[in-house]
Amino acid sequence: MILVKINRSINSQVLCLCDSDLIGKRLRQGNKQLEITERFYKGEETPKTALLSLIKISNNINIIGKESIEFAVRNKLIDKSSIIKIQGIPHAQIFRL
Repeated sequence: MILVKINRSINSQVLCLCDSDLIGKRLRQGNKQLEITERFYKGEETPKTALLSLIKISNNINIIGKESIEFAVRNKLIDKSSIIKIQGIPHAQIFRL
């Protein structure tokens, strides 16, 4: 299941897509680290049609997990070359100006 959370600050927002089974995990590999905290990543399950609408209006998107990454690739949101893996878990970010 893909969880969706919008993290807002004064000047920006980050849309997070995260596989639900990754919440609370800490990934480390070489110089790469990622802590998948509830505060930042744990959101709500969102229908895929609504998710696509959110993605279209977001400038900063953080995607973690096999299901979330496959969704992004399948919908041509990211290219496979932009995916990194930390402890075998795929991760990508989208920044738009």
